[in-house]
Amino acid sequence: MHYFSYKGNELHAEGVSLEALAREYGTPLYVYSKGTIIRHINAYKEAFCGSGGVLCFALKANPNGAILKLLAQEGAGADIVSGGELFRALKAGISPARIVYAGVGKTADEIAYALRKKILMFNVESGEELEMINEVAGGLRTKAPVALRVNPDVDPRTHPYISTGLKKYKFGMPIEDALEFYRKAAKMEHIQVRGIHQHIGSQLTEVAPFRDSLKKVLPLIERLRASGIGLTHLDIGGGLGIRYNKEEKDPPVPEELAGDLLPLIKRVPGLTVVVEPGRSIIGNAGVLLTKCLYRKKTGEKNFVIVDAGMNDLLRPSLYGSFHEILPARKNRRACQAADVVGPICESGDFLAKDRQLQAVRQGEILCVMGAGAYGHSMSSNYNSRPRAAEVMVDGKKHRLIRKRETYRDLVKGEL
Repeated sequence: MHYFSYKGNELHAEGVSLEALAREYGTPLYVYSKGTIIRHINAYKEAFCGSGGVLCFALKANPNGAILKLLAQEGAGADIVSGGELFRALKAGISPARIVYAGVGKTADEIAYALRKKILMFNVESGEELEMINEVAGGLRTKAPVALRVNPDVDPRTHPYISTGLKKYKFGMPIEDALEFYRKAAKMEHIQVRGIHQHIGSQLTEVAPFRDSLKKVLPLIERLRASGIGLTHLDIGGGLGIRYNKEEKDPPVPEELAGDLLPLIKRVPGLTVVVEPGRSIIGNAGVLLTKCLYRKKTGEKNFVIVDAGMNDLLRPSLYGSFHEILPARKNRRACQAADVVGPICESGDFLAKDRQLQAVRQGEILCVMGAGAYGHSMSSNYNSRPRAAEVMVDGKKHRLIRKRETYRDLVKGEL
């Protein structure tokens, strides 16, 4: 559910015309709906937090400070994968007691930073990382709270680049080796074993993979407790998908996910559940506005050349991902198939291929839907292009939450 809709012929974010925002702030432009973000965060709070769960927003989906501040005000914690994300989360007012730190390549400096800030726990991905955390914690004369990330070897049925739950991927420890790693961790002087973590992938459109994974992890928790290793936290990860293509079925909502998983978890009492949504909170809460620069027709194709490229929204080029593209202002022109492409000097620079669109004219604004997650957060300065501005809409009000970069920003820090 989101608050982007047509009012007459004009597409709006809540009460504000997207065409008007493009005129005021320029393009490319990311626009977010505050009402949509709050609606989605409340859906998770109602589903998981009533039973004492901890909601940790996955910063990699969208780390904009204004968005993080809003989430902090709504009681969310953070799922982070770098020292920079920890810095952003703390700056936005997120309590360190509600921050979990995952990722396979934590450095000693990042570990020390997180220990000094007293985060909830590290999600440990390997035996050597566990040893490093123990060593760094010893140097600080403290104990590091950890959960071991287990790889349950469950197929999440999603794109291979965003699948993490199979043995062939770099994430987590093999579940059959977990008991040995937990026993090792329990003997370490500067480690406090707190929980267990699983995360099998992103853009999951079914509950079944979550359930299959949990059915492997819960018996492990019981075995650990029987051997004297008492866990207090179960981090079930995130990854719930959103609807990008109207031809696809609707992914489950947080209430459905909780309704399926929580009865299983309650069979193993005394566990605080941690959930790490990202895309399902912010994905459909954001859109990318782009202007048609030129049209081009060859013997093979019709092209709509726009001012947003793969440096602004990488997902279509990287994953072959589908994003619905709508005109900011409806017209009565006939539809035609066209590739929507950007200005980047790569043949892989496209937002859509062979897409049926109402005929687009030069200067018109197109709206790329579902761009709130992994849009601006994955953007770059490739081809020395300044990154886009970001705007938040709240009812009939709107404000700039990130300035558009300038050419001077491109060389900032160079010597």
